[in-house]
This record gives sequence, structure tokens and C-alpha cells, in this order.
Amino acid sequence: MAATPDTMHWRGVHHLALVTPDMDATVRFWHGVLDARLVTTLAVPEFRHYFFEVAPGNTIAFFEFTGKDLDTYAKPAGVPYEKASQFDHLSLYLPDEAALERMRDRLKAHDCEVTDVIDHGFLRSIYFSDPNGIALEASWWTVDPTGRPVDYADPSLFADPDPVPAVVELRENGKLDHTVATVLVDSIIEDIRRST
Repeated sequence: MAATPDTMHWRGVHHLALVTPDMDATVRFWHGVLDARLVTTLAVPEFRHYFFEVAPGNTIAFFEFTGKDLDTYAKPAGVPYEKASQFDHLSLYLPDEAALERMRDRLKAHDCEVTDVIDHGFLRSIYFSDPNGIALEASWWTVDPTGRPVDYADPSLFADPDPVPAVVELRENGKLDHTVATVLVDSIIEDIRRST
């Protein structure tokens, strides 16, 4: 199947919407500790919705629902948990190793626990959590795969020895044979895999 002829010109993530039970603590961490500028807020009787800038035009937003007692959990990045089947962690982009070390030191200065720098080969990262238990990572590309043509046969960036069929199609044909359809969800579905 041919891709649509018009190329999308993504400019990043407009906003990723997460949930907090405590917006005040969220502002104090995201704005105060991470230095992600609080750029806009809105509120209606049902919820507050606050946006923090992580790059020009890119924000992380939080909902705080009014009068709702929601289940919360905390988990480390990369550790499966049945209640976190669609979201694992959020990684924020830093320009270099020095910035990564400054962020690690800044977190420690604010009494926030953080890992040492972890070398993943093509990227280096630190791991920490926000006050809501959301697993966070700060990373920089040691080999930036985004600013160059893609080479699906490059084992340093495509290291899965048994890739999914879509990657095999991209490697062999330079395009996907087909795409998948989705549907709008208008109510809560407990287990999307079992309900289809």
C-alpha cells in the first residue's frame, strides 16, 4: 500500500496530557525543579489543565480532576505493570552530556532521587520520578538518528535481531505494505485487546 502523498511536517509534541492528584506539587516539581516553564492554565468545574514548556511549542500538560478519587501508582521505567499497559515513561531531550549531568545535579540539589548516567549506546540517560509517581528520563543522543537519512540495516540503530514484520518491510522495500485502521473511543473500555 502506498503512503499518502503529502508528507507530514511534525514540529514535536504539542502536548502530552498526564494526570495528577496534586497540581500544586506538580507545578512545584515541573516548574521549580525541572525548570519547565508553566506557560498556560485553564480550569472548568470538572478539572484543571496546566501546560509546562519543554521546548519551543512542546509542552507536557496535566489534568487534575475535581472530586475524583483515582487510583495512583508508581513504577520504574521499563518495568511492566498491568495498570500501565499504554504508558511506561516519558523521556525529555537534552542537548549533551554536560546538560544531562547538570540536570542530575539539579535533581539532587532539590532532594530528588536520580540514577547515575546510564549509557545505552546511541543515547545516555538519567532516571527519576515526578511527585505523581510518573517515571521520567532525561536523555541526549550520542548518535542522533533524527537528523540523517534512515538506514534500517544499520545494526547500531536497528539492533532487534528479530524485528516485527513492519520493520522487515521498511528494510526490504523502503515502505510499509499496509497500515492499520483505528476507531474513536467514546467510553472507557477496560481491556482493549480483549474487547475487539
